Amino acid sequence: MTVNIDPILIDLGPIKVSWYGMMYVFGFIASYLLVRYQMERKDFGVSRVEVENLYFYLIIGLMAGARLGYVLFYDLKMYLSDPLQIFAIWRGGMSFHGGLIGVLIVGVSFSWRNKKSFWKIADLIIVTAPIGLGLGRIGNFINGELYGRVTQVPWGMIFPRGGPLPRHPSQLYESGLEGGVLFLILWLLKDRKLPTGGLLALFLFFYGCFRSLVEFLREPDAHIGFIAGPFTLGQVLSSLMIAGGFILYLYLKRKE
Repeated sequence: MTVNIDPILIDLGPIKVSWYGMMYVFGFIASYLLVRYQMERKDFGVSRVEVENLYFYLIIGLMAGARLGYVLFYDLKMYLSDPLQIFAIWRGGMSFHGGLIGVLIVGVSFSWRNKKSFWKIADLIIVTAPIGLGLGRIGNFINGELYGRVTQVPWGMIFPRGGPLPRHPSQLYESGLEGGVLFLILWLLKDRKLPTGGLLALFLFFYGCFRSLVEFLREPDAHIGFIAGPFTLGQVLSSLMIAGGFILYLYLKRKE
């Protein structure tokens, strides 16, 4: 099977709307609706208006963090030689790990300025984050990017950017694990007796595990390759998430 899907959802001449961009929109809408659903059943110490304001800044933090994260982690040398390319986001180049840092900075800043509990707000919102992650990977699949390594499995797919050989549809693996499975784990645990902030810690831990696992089947970035034996940069960054999530959970549990 050859993956050759038009990445443009709506083409109105000078105005083009891509599937990938709409995945961000769908993800934020779904997240907001589920956050509202949770707030109707439990007090998180934050109002509806405050949450709406927070989402505005979260969108900015995600986009800015994801872009700057890609610049710093994946291709700093190229962007230093041509800094204006940093703003050319339509050419691609977004980092999940950078986006995560961006939204965490926004969340901490918002909580501090409004005298709210960062851990409660983090638990409220992080449960819904896997939906956006799963949709984003589907967007990568439609774009035919971030594909897997060459394989002989029956469901291998040919991505035009990856040459004539079938490859693992690693975007779909990630969508299923980092999106669907992670969402179910967090949603089922959200009403359990966990330390405040525990859901954020579990998100970091399980995302790191799932991402590291799929990276063994995902084609490394051509300009980076492997950076530590058989391990990719994505796995190195995700290992930090695993360790951070584990340590954070122990800290929060001990704190309570």
